[in-house]
Amino acid sequence: MAKKSTRFYCKGCGHEELRWLGQCPGCREWNTFTEMNISKTSDTKGSRGFSAKDKQQTGFGAGAASGGAQAAWPEAVGPDGRMRPVPLRKINSADKKRLRVEPAEVANVLGGGLVEGSVVLLGGEPGVGKSTLLTGLGLSWVRQDIRVIYVAGEESPAQIRMRAERLGFDPNKEDGFDILPEVHLETLLEALREALAGDDERPCVIIADSVQTLHSEQVDAYPGSPTQIKYCGGVLADFARQTGHPVFLVGHVTKSGDLAGPKLLEHMVDTVLYFEGSGGGAVRMVRAVKNRFGTTGELAVMEMRSDGLAPVDQAGVLFLSGRRGAEPGSAVCAVKNGSRTFLVEVQALVSSSRYGTPQRVVQGVDNKRVGLLCAILEKRAGMDLGGCDIFVKVAGGGRIDDPGADLAIMAALASSLRERPVPIDTLILGEVGLTGEVRQVADMESRLREASRHGFSRAILGGDKSGRKARKMDGMEMVTASSVEEAMRLALESRGRKAGGRA
Repeated sequence: MAKKSTRFYCKGCGHEELRWLGQCPGCREWNTFTEMNISKTSDTKGSRGFSAKDKQQTGFGAGAASGGAQAAWPEAVGPDGRMRPVPLRKINSADKKRLRVEPAEVANVLGGGLVEGSVVLLGGEPGVGKSTLLTGLGLSWVRQDIRVIYVAGEESPAQIRMRAERLGFDPNKEDGFDILPEVHLETLLEALREALAGDDERPCVIIADSVQTLHSEQVDAYPGSPTQIKYCGGVLADFARQTGHPVFLVGHVTKSGDLAGPKLLEHMVDTVLYFEGSGGGAVRMVRAVKNRFGTTGELAVMEMRSDGLAPVDQAGVLFLSGRRGAEPGSAVCAVKNGSRTFLVEVQALVSSSRYGTPQRVVQGVDNKRVGLLCAILEKRAGMDLGGCDIFVKVAGGGRIDDPGADLAIMAALASSLRERPVPIDTLILGEVGLTGEVRQVADMESRLREASRHGFSRAILGGDKSGRKARKMDGMEMVTASSVEEAMRLALESRGRKAGGRA
């Protein structure tokens, strides 16, 4: 007979306690614990909580040995049907089993293609276009003779068809895009096994939109709770690795921008993608924050149009659009996102404070990072910012995490304070230390090459005293500065000749 016990789960991070607490020890949030009844049966539990008596277990090893579905690694199953260790030489590399992804922007974020049996978690704010992105990817796979099964948990099949037709898909002439409107996990797995039976040679991509709508009878919790998300996500991840068919999981985000549900779900999957907007405009960015088959930090820039998402031309200068010219409070730097280089304009406004406490408003950069750079400017360059309101923004809705932008942020602040513009054709690159030294940034050549391609003719870089002499590279004059004070003097000095280019 089933026994019931009570547990308390945090709605934010999934932390479990035996009693109610006011503050969660995991995420430090207040009043987030919810009471849930957990049923305990006398049956022995197998992988992911399924009963060991169940013929269709969902675990990776159990599913391969049971014979219910074709194993992704048949060489791991011995003559007696039991799992056994496999020598590494008998296992094929994952790079040889990548499915082609279009557009190429998304393929680069995924590491060059979609690996068979991989699990991808895609998160984003409501209305940013997650379903549009996955529908467009699914239609491109169908045209490559790759089957797509779209698990509709949030939308009706009619809505998905309407979106597919808007993206240029003709359901009456093209086949291979199937809709499965089911949110009950056990029923969903049974339907997927039946749909994939007898068609093992043809690759298939499964899209679950979204993981928050799925629920299992093995967990006594409401759909969307951390327990259900963790359980359903883990079972689908095991199903992908068991069958070799890639699975996309769509996830919601919290008001802070993080993926909703337990952090454990991000550890279960192979790739975590964030789908972001750009200040409410038509530009969308797909960012990889975890990728077992590629580099993290890769960024795809696309534009939302009436017929779907399309790659942005000249994405390297996307954040410079609308730049008017040399004005006080503006500086340009080159930042790296994975293998991509972007020219970004940092804007700053420094004005006398009219209130007792000066304001600090920052967009696109970490607030504490700006406060740190302001303190260095005051201490090492002799600029009085203590009684000033400071506003810093990354133009175009971008976001900067690259330490190579430190010197550009300081140059924009100094330019606004002194009311002296940085020349329009000057690029500023450098990482700043607490002692006021300016250091070189990584991958300098690709940054300078991108800036030179778009009209910049001068670069102020970090470096030691031995490299202070000006030199040229890719047609750009490079001037090095070893200290913050020297870098600010070089950035704000008036130049006799006319600026040679415009971004």
